[in-house]
Amino acid sequence: MSKRVVIDPITRIEGHLRIEVEVDENNVVQKAYSSSSLWRGIEVILKDRSVFDVGLLVQRICGVCTYSHYRAGTEAVENALGLTIPKNAKYIRSLIHASLNIHDHIVHFYHLHALDWVDVVAALSASPEKAAQVAMQYSDVPIAAGAGDLRATQQKVQKLVDTGKLGPFANAYWGNKTYKFTPEQNLIALSHYLKALEIQRIVAELMAIFGGKSPHPQSLVVGGITSVRDVLNPARLQEWKAKLTTVQDFIERAYYPDILMAADAYKTEPSVLGDVGVPNFLTTSEFFTKGETHLFQSGVIKNKDLSQVFDLDPMLIKEDVTHSWYKGEQPLHPFDGETEPNYTGMKERDTVYGKLPTLDQDGKYSWVKSPRYDGQPFEVGPLASMVVNYARGNQVVVDSVNDFLNVTGLPVTALFTTLGRTAARMLQTRIVADSAFETLQALIDNIIVDEETYRKPDLSKIPSESEGYAMLEAPRGMLSHWIRIKDGKVANYQAVVPSTWNSGPVDANGNVGPYEADLIGLKLEDPKKPLEVIRVIHSFDPCMACAVHVMDFNGNELSQFEVKPTI
Repeated sequence: MSKRVVIDPITRIEGHLRIEVEVDENNVVQKAYSSSSLWRGIEVILKDRSVFDVGLLVQRICGVCTYSHYRAGTEAVENALGLTIPKNAKYIRSLIHASLNIHDHIVHFYHLHALDWVDVVAALSASPEKAAQVAMQYSDVPIAAGAGDLRATQQKVQKLVDTGKLGPFANAYWGNKTYKFTPEQNLIALSHYLKALEIQRIVAELMAIFGGKSPHPQSLVVGGITSVRDVLNPARLQEWKAKLTTVQDFIERAYYPDILMAADAYKTEPSVLGDVGVPNFLTTSEFFTKGETHLFQSGVIKNKDLSQVFDLDPMLIKEDVTHSWYKGEQPLHPFDGETEPNYTGMKERDTVYGKLPTLDQDGKYSWVKSPRYDGQPFEVGPLASMVVNYARGNQVVVDSVNDFLNVTGLPVTALFTTLGRTAARMLQTRIVADSAFETLQALIDNIIVDEETYRKPDLSKIPSESEGYAMLEAPRGMLSHWIRIKDGKVANYQAVVPSTWNSGPVDANGNVGPYEADLIGLKLEDPKKPLEVIRVIHSFDPCMACAVHVMDFNGNELSQFEVKPTI
């Protein structure tokens, strides 16, 4: 008889995500259901707003990847109005986006995902001297991994444990048998967890230099960018370069070695080496750089076939709402998309925790829609970007991926796993950081001959009706914004975000999305402590609509608050 496991909320993500799985008598997942339980409704708020307000409003979709939505909204309007922006503005937008990408990936691995791999309690029994020697196996010059650094980390965490209040380390599944790091490896990663808190602040400063502030930058406008003083100030440009150098050093001496260490320790752990559930991958071009090219190219891979890459056709995207809490019967293209809520509630069932309200998988069960490309589910994100560009022969990606596979001894098929997805995010971070130096230099070189950063739109030439879209590669994958304009106002707006592609519910044809598909077949050590489920889901870096809760120290919800912003 199957048992239902309910995980709500999934923590260490942006927003509110609920996962339910049905396991058999051997604790193997047979069915899985993914649900975001709060409706954001930003598309509805945008209706009848001035198109020049779109960018600033849509970045409020998310408090993490704010700039991605800001840029996508701004560029969707520019596309609809037929505007082109100066080359300097393209470089600046790319550099801000590179900063966001690096920031997001470092924070994700160390502060959201690492505790799925790192047993903090086990780190307290490690020998700092032995751990320092272990660190040298993965880097010639490891950062924050000397015996003194590691001892200080151990003492700091021990003091937290001694208080009886573990803070970010509470309510975890310490001691789970699928943790594979040795105590010394755990201590190394824990030291880097703390070091990354310092590094993420520096990356945020990179975004703020050209964006005005972080999060929610303010320097993009329809027609270009406004951070002119920073762009034309040589000292400010050198400050940006110096901060990036510090961040790149952390990537090379901590992030990269830690993923090598994880690959070494987990290379025989089935729960991170299971095949991806959805074998299709989708990505768009990203990071405008020198030579007026893009660092990463767009493309489509089907059935994990690296021998053939198809070109991306935006017109093949549709959203299905069969099992989503919205009105509608047929899948719609984003230009024609509707966002009309239709909440149908939960269904009470027996679970491993007793009788609880559960998702009604036969009806509607999520506020997330189900995007489909040519009628099929696709995974988006760093893994999609890496495998598409690897298959396209993008040399920088080919070299980076092959180097990682050679060092770890893993086959190329290992990319299509939870471990591979986590490694792909690190490889993307490394490539983006290296390329950002070239983009910065291209900006400096261009400023010498051209200081233009903004082209004012000619309002007399704006058509009474138009439509446009923008596609970019956000940290979590392909993001697209679609707009219809009438008389200078937003007539219709739809955003198809990366986590929608990955977390959406089953569609009308019975096709499950990446989250749900990846969990099927996963064996749990203990259904009441489903670390394996959380590790798989975290590997996608979920970014759901934001929710506000108050919890007690046992994880029980005390109250729920609805935040109603006034715009």
